[in-house]
Amino acid sequence: MAYETVPYDKRIKENIRNYTLANLFDMEIVKKYLSNLAKMLEINILLTDRHGEKEIVIGDSFLGFHPDVEKEPGRKLRVQNRTVGHLYVKRLDEGRDERLMNEMVDGTVELLARLGEEAYLHRESSIYLEELEGQLEDKKRKISQNEREDILTGVYNRIYFENRMKIIDRSEVVPVAVMNVNINDWKFANDHFGDEESDRLIKLVSDILKEEAKPYFVIGRIDGDVFGVLIPMAEEGEAESFAERIQERCNTYEDAHLTPSVAVGLVYKTNIEETLEEKLSDAEYEMFNHKFEIKNAPGYRERMEKKLT
Repeated sequence: MAYETVPYDKRIKENIRNYTLANLFDMEIVKKYLSNLAKMLEINILLTDRHGEKEIVIGDSFLGFHPDVEKEPGRKLRVQNRTVGHLYVKRLDEGRDERLMNEMVDGTVELLARLGEEAYLHRESSIYLEELEGQLEDKKRKISQNEREDILTGVYNRIYFENRMKIIDRSEVVPVAVMNVNINDWKFANDHFGDEESDRLIKLVSDILKEEAKPYFVIGRIDGDVFGVLIPMAEEGEAESFAERIQERCNTYEDAHLTPSVAVGLVYKTNIEETLEEKLSDAEYEMFNHKFEIKNAPGYRERMEKKLT
């Protein structure tokens, strides 16, 4: 999602789908509260995420229990009219006052919903205000489009890409796929065909990246022949598929001079305590491993040198 371009009301409505229970609550505090509630009411409690994955289990009644949140959703925990969790309860003492138990459990769900709503609005408002302040500063300094875009390729330049990393870090959204994409043997093209053709190689690879990317991908040229790619809330296999597509496009490209090839390093930020800057460094390490494999693969050198004949 392009964070700084989404209107506030649309952001508030849509971004809740990216939040987990851990994004909204201190789960240790929630667990302690539910444990006390369970003891007082003599009940067992299960709290799941929106998909039915167990988050907090109190008591033994839910051993072997597999929640079906579609058919038996329990008590839905909703924030911004979207379900973020499900609360299930099993009574241990049928003689206890059921009305009181239901009132207290329902009240707990309502309390959690209100706390989640406050946490969500506070976080999203803070991010939005920071972006507005940044935009105002941009206007004051009369920053042109070229000052955030790389002139040659049209993707983000390094400074702006790093700024986007910080914004996404502050949003505490996970997972984020982090990719380092490096052009193999760019110097070969420069040495044999000159600056114009080697620049065309960089432009060619950047065009492939843009064409294969989805609108919410964040792409930046972070060095001469190196690109960074961020995919917030990457779905399973999404980043791997993207890497395969860009490599296939490069490997099948036909040209009188250029033989584009890229090495790709891919890692994931899965912990909000990590920074994207750290993960980009990890991706660079993985990229070098991939580059070694590619450059030592049969036929790689022959494909490049064929253009010299």
